[in-house]
Parts: sequence; C-alpha cells; structure tokens
Amino acid sequence: MLPVILTCDTACDEVDLTASAEELNRLADAVASGEGLLGSTAPATGVLAGIEVRKTSGPGVLLHLDSERQILVISGDAAGRAVLADNVRDMASAEDGGHLHIDYHPGHFYLVEGSVPLVVNSPHGGMPTR
Repeated sequence: MLPVILTCDTACDEVDLTASAEELNRLADAVASGEGLLGSTAPATGVLAGIEVRKTSGPGVLLHLDSERQILVISGDAAGRAVLADNVRDMASAEDGGHLHIDYHPGHFYLVEGSVPLVVNSPHGGMPTR
C-alpha cells in the first residue's frame, strides 16, 4: 500500500489528505461504491488511522471523525458520493499540483451539516505549479 497521510489539527477543524494518485483513485472508487476502508501510514500524533466509507440513504454526504477509532468516516447517498468521488478523482489527475477544500456551508450541493472540512492535496504538491 502506498502512503496515505490523514492529519487532523489539535482542534480537528480540518482533515488534510495527502496520497498518491493511485490511492486517491482507490478512495474515489470506494466513495462511489459506498464501501471501503483505507488505511493511513503508521498512526502518530495528529495522524488518523484511515478512512471508512459507508452507504446511507442520505440525503447528502457526511464527513465525520470517529474519535474512538481515529478514522474519517464518509457516509452518504449515491448521488452525493458520486460528486465527492469525481472531486477526488479530479485531484488525483491534477498534474500541476493544487488542493481542493471540501467545506460544508448552508445550502451546500452535497455535504450535510456537521461535516468536518477536508483538504485533498494533489499528488504533485499542494500548490499549483503554473
């Protein structure tokens, strides 16, 4: 398995995901299907153990932390998960670097209230090179 690094600041205001294109595509596949468990690198202070994906009836997608297991849980309906999966795939193929902020706000297209903010980093670096 290639490294997946999921960090969460001390207040858990945001989860930061750094992974290879292959791992981001694996995550996107799991999100689209509604099933999966991806492990992170060896857990350390501020590093989460992994990501679990679950199907729910929705509406929308919830990104939440299971603090007992130290994992990010992604749950939601098929339509919302499909949009999130496409966003993750876009970052996996972003050849010039960059990152994507996935943050809930009232009226968000697919995220539901209570979702933790997630930053998905391009495998080519967090800032665009162009």
